[in-house]
Amino acid sequence: MTTHRVRRYAARALTMTMAACAVAAATTLPASAADQPTRPQLMADCASGEGKCTFNSPELGEAYLGDFRQVSNSLFNCSTSDSSQSMTWDDTVGSTDSLGVSVTAGGNIAGIVDLSVTASYSHSWSNSHSESSSLNMTVKPGEVGWISRAQVMQKVSGTWQTHYDSPKWNHYYWFFEDTITGPAKNGTDGKSNAVVVKTRKMTAAEKRSCAAEGHQGNTFVQSR
Repeated sequence: MTTHRVRRYAARALTMTMAACAVAAATTLPASAADQPTRPQLMADCASGEGKCTFNSPELGEAYLGDFRQVSNSLFNCSTSDSSQSMTWDDTVGSTDSLGVSVTAGGNIAGIVDLSVTASYSHSWSNSHSESSSLNMTVKPGEVGWISRAQVMQKVSGTWQTHYDSPKWNHYYWFFEDTITGPAKNGTDGKSNAVVVKTRKMTAAEKRSCAAEGHQGNTFVQSR
């Protein structure tokens, strides 16, 4: 075999080897984003039961006091003297995942998380908390008052495992990490729920409405 023929044979062999490597690499590339489920799709399958889901390796964060939010109607004082009144309030706090989606209403999500936390920490996890009561409040002339409440909250982080009886999106199993925020028992980690009365001065428009709507000299309640 001449030198020229040897070089041509070597070049052909190198080309065939490179092509084979390219094919092998293509078969091992991950699926495109279009072939993969979104987190909401997987969560929906966990909630419906189509996917057999578990919430693995839960880790509870330290409890903290959540944001204050209005839990009563508002009391407007259009009179010239302080006004005292008993106001009822009620509050329901649910749980949300790391995308801010509620996991409280319907489906299996809350139950799966509760089962996982209970198995790991020997106490149940609450996905929702409701509370109501009444409180006396005093509002000064030209001001509006309301009741606000803050709930003790806690985060639990873990990994969702979704198992399908038949491949879905070309796989039997899918995994994704998640952090769920929900209400914690009062006193958890030394943190306590809080209920307070808040007041502010009326806006100019609110002061005008005292006279326009016949409330001048009186107090009135506005629904939240």
